Amino acid sequence: MRLEKLVEEFKSSCDVRWKSFLLRPYPEPRTLEEFRSYTESWHRPAAQEEAGNFTVWSTEEPPPSHSVPPAIAAKAAARQGPDAFARYHRALLENYFHLNHNITEPESLVRIAEETGLDVPAFVSALRDPPVGREVFDDHNEAVSLGINGVPTVIVDDRWRISGAQPLEVYRRVVEMRLAGESLS
Repeated sequence: MRLEKLVEEFKSSCDVRWKSFLLRPYPEPRTLEEFRSYTESWHRPAAQEEAGNFTVWSTEEPPPSHSVPPAIAAKAAARQGPDAFARYHRALLENYFHLNHNITEPESLVRIAEETGLDVPAFVSALRDPPVGREVFDDHNEAVSLGINGVPTVIVDDRWRISGAQPLEVYRRVVEMRLAGESLS
């Protein structure tokens, strides 16, 4: 949400490129009760200013098992352009954090593509395309090689790292400093 606002505010002066980081790269089944307990931790980000919508898991859908399917789906949506990615990415997060849908299920990923107006056959084709999956793992491996171990992490000018969800003002100040030619070091 904050980065969307930042891009809107600075228009062409700010380029955000999303990369994949797999918090759960392998399937790790959890019971519904374990997962509901885990989602209690969402109260903290939900309380922050300019946060997205967070709801403690309340549906009967089984919890997502790992990060790979939604990461590949986001890359598949990106194949249809930055606007398609933005719509899909936002809807993916909304489906998981607020609507409590299992976004590791292919049916959910395709439903979200339909709801966001993507070309569904092209989306499904990209979803099944091995290079799309490799791109997800390449992004993840690059992040690990840089010492990144969590999300969100924002890299500025391929040099400076901002870890953790920061207030919009922090991101705004960084962009203003860079536009003024100031160093972040």
